[in-house]
Amino acid sequence: EVQLVESGGGLVQPGGSLRLSCVASGFTFSSYLMKWFRQAPGKGFEWVSGISSDGGITSYADSVKGRFTISRDNAKNTLYLQMNGLKVEDTAVYYCGYGVKRGQGTQVTVSS
Repeated sequence: EVQLVESGGGLVQPGGSLRLSCVASGFTFSSYLMKWFRQAPGKGFEWVSGISSDGGITSYADSVKGRFTISRDNAKNTLYLQMNGLKVEDTAVYYCGYGVKRGQGTQVTVSS
């Protein structure tokens, strides 16, 4: 059974940082392109970032470029998202996923 478990969300002030983690199981993690996406209150899903199976290629939405960094540790079956310079508009539930699979999400709230 495929499982994707996100963690690391929370409440942070504008300008702060958080590091999200996503532990994967039930599939060959190292073979798949992985992504982070988010859903803000009352809005649809927004792709945030993606990383190739070996971690050599990364991509970012314009809204987070220069502030967020995606990475992965294939030995630990874990995907990460380092988020710096957080803004109020980054408030959302963040999900990791591949293909059409996604986890349950972790809430990130940016507020003063």
